[in-house]
Amino acid sequence: MTGPLDGKVALVAGATRGAGRGIAVELGVAGATVYVTGRSTRAHRSEYDRPETIEDTADLVTEAGGRGIAVPADHLDHAAVRHLVDRIAAEQGRLDVLVNDIWGGERLFEWDTPVWEHDLDKGLRLLRLAVETHAVTSHHALPLLLRRPGGLVVEVTDGTAEYNRDTYRVNFFYDLAKASVLRMAFALGHELGPRGATAVALTPGWMRSEIMLDTYGVREENWRDALTREPHFAISETPRFTGRAVAALAADPDVARFNGQSLSSGGLARVYGFTDLDGSRPDAWRYLTEVQDAGKPADVTGYR
Repeated sequence: MTGPLDGKVALVAGATRGAGRGIAVELGVAGATVYVTGRSTRAHRSEYDRPETIEDTADLVTEAGGRGIAVPADHLDHAAVRHLVDRIAAEQGRLDVLVNDIWGGERLFEWDTPVWEHDLDKGLRLLRLAVETHAVTSHHALPLLLRRPGGLVVEVTDGTAEYNRDTYRVNFFYDLAKASVLRMAFALGHELGPRGATAVALTPGWMRSEIMLDTYGVREENWRDALTREPHFAISETPRFTGRAVAALAADPDVARFNGQSLSSGGLARVYGFTDLDGSRPDAWRYLTEVQDAGKPADVTGYR
């Protein structure tokens, strides 16, 4: 059996867990060869000190029908990223999809804390992990991606350009990081479009990542138990939903129509017709604006 991305090669930078893992697996479902990177391996944990590893992600990609290849990499290390891209070039001779999903900031930001009170070292570390890593990876990987026409770059962020333009996000450092990634996709669109490639920004909705599930003390199997604590969590989605959005973009011969744009998993589900694992189509950003931020009671009717 072959999928729509059979023969294509992807790099998902930051694929240990969360959206990165969901994207890598769905690219595997579509038949792609997927290089997955991160700092958490079976031999060494990052400062997150969590159990998820890039080897686990690679295995999930292969089990899904693709070929998963785990490569440990700190994307702040220029030499490591250069070596990673050289390896892909040597082994595959091509790169069709680059997903910049490096983040690593969950334990670095302080909610609703002004910049003069926020820990400065943590804030600057967050910016390096969330912004500099993407720039380093694009610098080294894009020459390989541009060897063939039709390449796709996906910058994963939190929030659409429209939502983040009008909404203060958590604190100075978090807000700046997420806005920067949105702008990266816009800038890359200008640089890649004339050269035959496409760049987009993509945001999940309220994602049931491993860390989020742990925060609410639930598992994917019983995630609805968290609704007693946070009723609006009813709009949440799995990481695979974002993965299906990326797979749909990568398989679309007319993907250039989105070049430089800010997209969401829920919005693309309406365009391409894919669903989350439970068959629903959660439209989180419309829900956040029209229900949660508007102070209305939790009700996902018409939003998933």
